[in-house]
Parts: sequence; structure tokens; C-alpha cells
Amino acid sequence: MFYYVSKIAWFFATPSNLLLSAILLGLVLALFAPLRTFGVGLALVTTVTTIALGLLPVATYLMVPLEERFPLFKDDGKPVDGIVLLGGAVDASDSLSRGRISANEAAERVLDTIQLAHRYPQARILISGGGGTVFGDGRAEAPVIADYFRSIGIDPARILVEDRSRTTSENALYARDLAKPKEGERWLLVTSAWHMPRAVGVFEKAGFSVTAYPVDFRTGGGSNNLRLFAFVSDGLRRLDVVTKEWAGLVGYYLTGRTNVLFPAPHSSSDAVGSASL
Repeated sequence: MFYYVSKIAWFFATPSNLLLSAILLGLVLALFAPLRTFGVGLALVTTVTTIALGLLPVATYLMVPLEERFPLFKDDGKPVDGIVLLGGAVDASDSLSRGRISANEAAERVLDTIQLAHRYPQARILISGGGGTVFGDGRAEAPVIADYFRSIGIDPARILVEDRSRTTSENALYARDLAKPKEGERWLLVTSAWHMPRAVGVFEKAGFSVTAYPVDFRTGGGSNNLRLFAFVSDGLRRLDVVTKEWAGLVGYYLTGRTNVLFPAPHSSSDAVGSASL
């Protein structure tokens, strides 16, 4: 139930959808004489707000705290027993219909996992990702990625496929049950940097100790964060992503899926195995 409620609620709460809805509402109200002034004003103000949020680096500044929460992983020479790759980088339906992998803007999750697979040839690779859609065929992502890994020469015996999860919380629970991590084992968690705080939080809640391996950074740091977006759609897309992630942190904390509101590195393994951005 939580899954469906959260997905439907977010559809209506997405900033770009809300802004468009407000513009349309203003135009509709403008058709009625008593509300014409209010309707026109609402449409104009919301239109200007939409353009401003789409071009100005507002979304970038909202994303920076998320991406800088967990520093880059630094290989300290210690063995790595496993790698957990969270889904969200591949469209399963498109991949299956075209007969080749179809990646999206989070493709670094897959690419970096391939690098890690070669760097740590003894590590198991757990791919976690089911059919996380309310509407559609709900085809699982993990099997598609697993097939791709096998096709490029990664030993099938190393690959674990978790294809039931639809949320980050389920990623952690089902991955834990499948991996059965032993005390003292080191597992790297590969996901987008802006998603890492919530991901680590739910894995810790599930009792699956992981070391953050953030990828897919959307912000550049320093003066790069001052840059305007070239297209309104680009800024709104980032705003949708970052707003959803902050809302997810709050929602997961309030529903007990994480122990803290804004998870951060705290273990000795994180401190040793990371370097500043």
C-alpha cells in the first residue's frame, strides 16, 4: 500500500506537474468574469515562476547537500566481498523490445559496477531492481542488467539477481535476504550520489552494512553550481528529481524505514574508505 500511495501522491506533487496544473487552472478561471483577474494573475505568476525555476540553479543548490553527504570511495587496499547495484539506470521494457540494453541518465551506476567487477574479481555482484511502476508492464530491471553483464564476460556465478523490489526500502530488505552478508564482509553500495543518503539509511535499518560508492553526480561543485540551465526543461527535471529525494528522506524517516532523517557516514569503514569530494 505504501508503494502505491507514494507513487500516486508524488505524481500530483511533482513540481513540474504542480506548476503546469496551476497555469492551466489560472487559464480556466480566467474564462469566468468574476475570477478573470485572479485567473490571469495566477497563470502569469506561475509561468514566470516556472521559467525562473527552470533556468536558475535552484535545483542545483537543493541537490548539493545530497551529493556531498557521502564522499567518493577511495580504494584502501582492503578486500571487497560484494557489490550491490541499485536499479534505476535501465529501462527494462525498451531493452527487451529492442534486444539491447537501454540506459538512461543514471547509466554510470551500471558502468561503474562493471569497473568494480574487474577491479575486485572475487566480489559477488548483487543487482537489485524490480518493476517499479504503477502503470505499465512492470518488467524487472535486474535480469536485463544481469544478462548484459554475462554478455560482456562477467562470470555468471558471481551475479545475484534480486528482481522483486519496487522501492529503495525493498531493495535493502530483499538484497539482505539474498546476499546473506556475514559479519566483517565489505559490500559496496553503488547508486546515484543524490540518492545515497536514503539508500544507506534503509540498508542500515535492514541490518545490511554497506560502504557508499556514489556515482552519477549531477552537480559540479564550486562555481559550476552557479551556472544557469540552457533549457527550462533541464532545470525542472532536476527540480523534480531533487524534490522527490528530499520528500523520500522525510517520508522514509516518518514511516520508520530509516533511523535518522538525513543519514551520513559514521562507521570506521566509511571514514577509511572515502575521500573528500
